[in-house]
Amino acid sequence: MLKWLWLTALVIVLDQASKLLVDHTMGLFESIPLIPLFQLTYVRNTGAAFSLLAQAGGWQRWFFIALSVTAGAAIAYWLKQLPKQRRWEAAAWALVLGGALGNLIDRIAYGYVIDFLDAYYQQWHFPAFNVADSAITIGVAMLLIDAMLTARHK
Repeated sequence: MLKWLWLTALVIVLDQASKLLVDHTMGLFESIPLIPLFQLTYVRNTGAAFSLLAQAGGWQRWFFIALSVTAGAAIAYWLKQLPKQRRWEAAAWALVLGGALGNLIDRIAYGYVIDFLDAYYQQWHFPAFNVADSAITIGVAMLLIDAMLTARHK
């Protein structure tokens, strides 16, 4: 099922291209309204999801790099082991892998992850995210759906 790595590569390319575009065309913390409840806002996240450990003093960069490398290797191994008929699950894992590797590239290159997708309502803002985060979320949702449908059939 390593043939699904094309999807991983697509996520990485879209993620890195969008981050480079934001980094080269926007100022840090600049916002560009797109539609009601959604805008682009350039931020740099030194932590993990929802800025977890963002203020930890720098060690978290290496921790998240190690975690991403380990998770990436485990997901690639899992993909290789999947039976050919498990296409939905393979696509889900490929999305998660692409997202993890997209954010890993940022952590290695910059020491932070570039986030820019900003959903909000009045003064409340969901934590900014990026294409890699979206791929991870979609992949995990697909895995949950797969697990529920598999459990239902048993």
